[in-house]
Amino acid sequence: MQIALTKKLADAIGVHSQSANEDENPLFSWTANWTKVWDNRRTEDTIVLVNNATRFTVAIYEVKRKDLKNVAAMMKTAISNTLRFMNINPQLVEEYLRLAGEVEFTNNRNRQTSAWVSKAGIECAYYIGHEYNGVAKMFSDTVGAPINYGIVNVSGNGNDAFVPYEVMINALSKLTGQHAYQYRAFELLITLDLDVYKAERRIIVPANMEFSRLHKVLQAVFGWRKRHLYDFTILDEKTQAPVVRLVPFENDLAYDEAAIIMSGRTLSEYLPEHKHMLYTYDMGDNWAHEIQLVRVIEEHNEESPYLLEASGQAPPEDVGGVGGFLDFRGIMLNPEHPEYEEMKRWSKYWSVELNEWNRRPQVIRA
Repeated sequence: MQIALTKKLADAIGVHSQSANEDENPLFSWTANWTKVWDNRRTEDTIVLVNNATRFTVAIYEVKRKDLKNVAAMMKTAISNTLRFMNINPQLVEEYLRLAGEVEFTNNRNRQTSAWVSKAGIECAYYIGHEYNGVAKMFSDTVGAPINYGIVNVSGNGNDAFVPYEVMINALSKLTGQHAYQYRAFELLITLDLDVYKAERRIIVPANMEFSRLHKVLQAVFGWRKRHLYDFTILDEKTQAPVVRLVPFENDLAYDEAAIIMSGRTLSEYLPEHKHMLYTYDMGDNWAHEIQLVRVIEEHNEESPYLLEASGQAPPEDVGGVGGFLDFRGIMLNPEHPEYEEMKRWSKYWSVELNEWNRRPQVIRA
């Protein structure tokens, strides 16, 4: 595997890299840079890699200077973890890394790939800045994954535009001769009871999905905006009594010492042994989403998380719980109501009915 280093990264590592082998398969070639997310940091904190054949991005966040002594192994692990995070067949990933061979550092003398890795660094910084506060200590080598769903190469001929994730998956499947997806999955039915109707979403998710990512998926399919606290509660099949409550932050334990931090916890730790759980979002409005395990798919060979069906519009944020929503909905159903125009401005693009775009089956990019 050939990784071309920017001068900044080469100097930080302290290696004298060699000239690139022009005959190397570009699918085995990457360009890497060391960049900064937060302006108040004295040094760079993120390593960004871009594949030279597909523009697929891999990023490692919270890389300290002392960590750079192991950077070759760190980069190879990050490539593997990012592909696995996106549910790519583990055997395909292993075969790619085997064929790519050991990491060899080279000088970066390609202006085009330099531009690619610089742009990817900006996009990663924006994502990290949006997701994390920059204060809490953390390490992640999968933060580059969401960047790969965006369209690139759009400045020239529109026909040349492509999605790095799709190109990378197709290239790896062709290279290895293996299916892109092969993993255990769960079909879930999520129901939000709004009294006058139920908002329901039926989805497929990987069995090894972490609860923190399921939170993002549920936010996406119900149109929530990640503004409030949340938790998951696993329920006993017979009594419906709480078995365990999973919370995202250490501070949440102050309110429930018996709760468990959800970091690193996956669905398969509790499903299919338990088939029901609650996802509660916004402890003020108290949106209680009932989650039911519909079926276990032992060998799923399609991309997920995936929305199978959707019905019923979810409420707008901060409407005041079910009671407030019923009042709000009554106003929105009556254009003659004196508060109609005010509520319409407040709710912006919200509509009484779920639109066709949000109802259609689709991959969930979350």
